[in-house]
Amino acid sequence: MRFVDMHCHLDLMANGPEVASEAAAIELGILNASVAPRDYLAARDAYRNSPTVRCAAGLHPWWIDDATCDDADVDILVRELEHTPFVGEIGLDYGKRHGGSAEAQRAAFDRIVRICAEHPLPGRVLTIHAVHAANEVLDVLERYDLPRTAACIIHWFSGTSNELSRARSLGCLFSVNEFMLQTRRGREYARQIPPDCLLLETDLPSDRGTGSAKALAASLERTLAAIAELKGVDTAQLGQQVCAHSCQLLDIV
Repeated sequence: MRFVDMHCHLDLMANGPEVASEAAAIELGILNASVAPRDYLAARDAYRNSPTVRCAAGLHPWWIDDATCDDADVDILVRELEHTPFVGEIGLDYGKRHGGSAEAQRAAFDRIVRICAEHPLPGRVLTIHAVHAANEVLDVLERYDLPRTAACIIHWFSGTSNELSRARSLGCLFSVNEFMLQTRRGREYARQIPPDCLLLETDLPSDRGTGSAKALAASLERTLAAIAELKGVDTAQLGQQVCAHSCQLLDIV
């Protein structure tokens, strides 16, 4: 692989199958982070034969907040998680727009993490959303000791420096995208994250529409170059290390 996108919403792209085919041709790995359990089921079938795509079963906190998903959807997800190693997008969002559903979000996230802990699978990977809720996300992960048995990736980390230190101490990984690098805090966090905890992502698309594997790869390449400059290290060497780790996590050759 040349690059691996560890948090992409491929199933939101109208031309997702075309993008998946292009991704294989240009050696781009993709972890498709679903936002609802039924979307995951559809993506799992659609990309079953895509050699560089892995589909994660997720339930985005925004979909809980706007009542798109309810307890029945959580039921679907936890059944899948008993035999599905890739999990996400899941998490908590206590920002102004979504904090009103904090209780429902907490209940769903706690249940999802508990099921992952009760049904450990080889190669378990979680991609996790945490907005104004990093400490609570970490509380749940720590309660079930999940970072010990699974790769827990905080995607687009935006918490405090103390929360970043705590996440690192727990053994979490971090996926970084171009949007994160647009802020001073995001750049400083990217500089601090050790290479063996660092992954790349795009978090694209930002809305439903068409996409391009080449555009995803270009975004990852820009992110890598910017992080290497922040760290003062060789871009190619850092990229090789990050890509190898990502391929190992997704079991992509």
